[in-house]
Amino acid sequence: MSASATAEPRPVSGVCPVLATPFDDDGVPDAAGLARIAEFAIRCGADALVYPGVASEVEQLSDSERNDLLDVLAATAHGRVPLIVGATAAQLRATMLHLDKAASLRAAAAMVMAPARLAGDTASLIDYYRSLAAATEVPIMLQNAPPPAGAGFDMSAIARVVSEVPAVRYVKEETMPCGQHISALLATREIGDAPHFIGVLGGAGGRYILDELARGALGTMPACELTDIHVTMVAAWHAGNRGFARTLYNRSLPLLNFQAVFRWAMTKEVLKRRGVIVGAHVRAQGPRLDRQDEAELGIMLAEISDLLADFSPRGALPIPMKNAESNQQEAK
Repeated sequence: MSASATAEPRPVSGVCPVLATPFDDDGVPDAAGLARIAEFAIRCGADALVYPGVASEVEQLSDSERNDLLDVLAATAHGRVPLIVGATAAQLRATMLHLDKAASLRAAAAMVMAPARLAGDTASLIDYYRSLAAATEVPIMLQNAPPPAGAGFDMSAIARVVSEVPAVRYVKEETMPCGQHISALLATREIGDAPHFIGVLGGAGGRYILDELARGALGTMPACELTDIHVTMVAAWHAGNRGFARTLYNRSLPLLNFQAVFRWAMTKEVLKRRGVIVGAHVRAQGPRLDRQDEAELGIMLAEISDLLADFSPRGALPIPMKNAESNQQEAK
């Protein structure tokens, strides 16, 4: 095996959007649409791409669809940004097959949700991740999600997994209250004594991003429709411009709250309105936008139009921070 094939993937941090899965009007996956979403996220400055996850309607995808779409994503990214491959599945064997796919794509990490069926059973959770670690050399990201999708383990249990399974290099923490849990996890003795552990990333749609960063999170893993705003926000935070970061957060929060209700339907409608995809078909069950919701969404997007990149055949570019700051000053 060549040295390049065994090289340690570069660590992931920053803004790592979970990409939506576009479908045509008949519900068939739109490979070209996924390529455009990936290109949009990359040109907006995403630090890594995540696929498939909950925001990708992963439970509505067949294994063959997942694999085919991952191939499209890898070809589009073409090494420009790291890939975090979602490997969660209902059965352990299926998860291991998804880990094989992550390895074949030289993913920077494989994200696996702590199974809901193991809720409260820390010993079985450790055994589960040990089994995964034995099956792959890809760094594992433990996704700790709340019920019903996840198990919602407490931080002492997550810390034990990290301590006892060195392959678990990251945690995506999104149980409430996210910020307090990130602080608690990073303060545990087990994490302090785990040199292999790289860090925690926030989830929960990016609704608590500044609190998570303040508590030591490496970054955020939101949905993908506002990637340009999230990139500028996180860059401002790390540059020490906390006031500007909070302005961006406050201005985009109504949309994130809207997304918490309408989930995939809202994400795809925004991507459609921004010219990234042509349709907003959703497979997953959940609320759909009615005419009033669509009108409200249009108002909210208009209110932050100065912060949004223009995605066209020429490409998407994030609003330069200095220009966004200038707009902020003019608005005062």
